[in-house]
Amino acid sequence: MKAKIIITPKKAVLDPQGKTVENALAHMGYQGVVGVHVGKYVEIDLAPGTDRETARVALNEAAHKFLSNPVIEDFRLEIE
Repeated sequence: MKAKIIITPKKAVLDPQGKTVENALAHMGYQGVVGVHVGKYVEIDLAPGTDRETARVALNEAAHKFLSNPVIEDFRLEIE
């Protein structure tokens, strides 16, 4: 199994890196881009036989406590 954690800035938080990318895309001629959010992507390989629900609970806790800053970031956890 593989766990994927996608971490992005909360909508209400200023994202200067995303704004820089948005401006660069516009200057390069890409039309129609109205917002860019730059975040983090973490991929975790899980050992064979790992219980999916146990892994979900543990990784959700890790993402909340360690991998993201819950004050300014949201995260999404996917287990495949």
